[in-house]
Amino acid sequence: MILLLDLGNTRLKFALYDGGDFTHRGAFGWDADIAHELATLWAAWPRPDRVVGASVVDGARETAVAVAAGKVFGREPTWVRTPAEACGVRNAYAEPQRLGVDRFLALVDAWDAGRAPCVLASVGTALTLDALDAEGRHLGGWIAPGPLLMQQSVLGATVQVRPTQAGAVRDLADNTADGLASGCWQASAALVDRFVRRAAPQLGGAPSITLGGGDAELLAPLLEHSVSIVPDAVLRGLAVWARTHA
Repeated sequence: MILLLDLGNTRLKFALYDGGDFTHRGAFGWDADIAHELATLWAAWPRPDRVVGASVVDGARETAVAVAAGKVFGREPTWVRTPAEACGVRNAYAEPQRLGVDRFLALVDAWDAGRAPCVLASVGTALTLDALDAEGRHLGGWIAPGPLLMQQSVLGATVQVRPTQAGAVRDLADNTADGLASGCWQASAALVDRFVRRAAPQLGGAPSITLGGGDAELLAPLLEHSVSIVPDAVLRGLAVWARTHA
């Protein structure tokens, strides 16, 4: 039994993995009292043999989660850092460690699941795009603000753009709230579609396309391309890593 930890920008996700499936799962936003919430929840869980984590957050939050795992289970996490190559995937970055470990593990999951050649999009705080070829080579990718962060950046940089309600995505918006939401979500959709068109020739012309991240289901209907939503790709990639790095 392995406890898997995915420390993302917005929240902490975790699962117990028995070698074949996830038996227990949970998630908390970083605004929660993480130490207390984890101690309460984990007290009822089976004790794992190992704890393996991936993190894109700061050391303080890594330490808080590690302390909780130590107190409840008596296990210290092994933190996965982005390598040049592992689990059949080769990192395109000249400085491998600069590719987010969440992106690398999503590539590992895609390769292990037989989805290559493919384009992977993750829609959350950031919008990340990556291309993985049929040989397991990461060809590179793009990074942009996620649609909600785009909206926040406009609100933070302007004085008079102050919608009084959440906007909806419309073809032609006739108010500020809908105009802001429509512009940001459509910009994100256009970026995904453009990346697919640019990457397709290097991926054999017809790559599979997957969406992950907390806002995947909201973005999917706006895309020109057909996509599959793949939740928890980081945890699944982490499970592959744990299996092959026992």
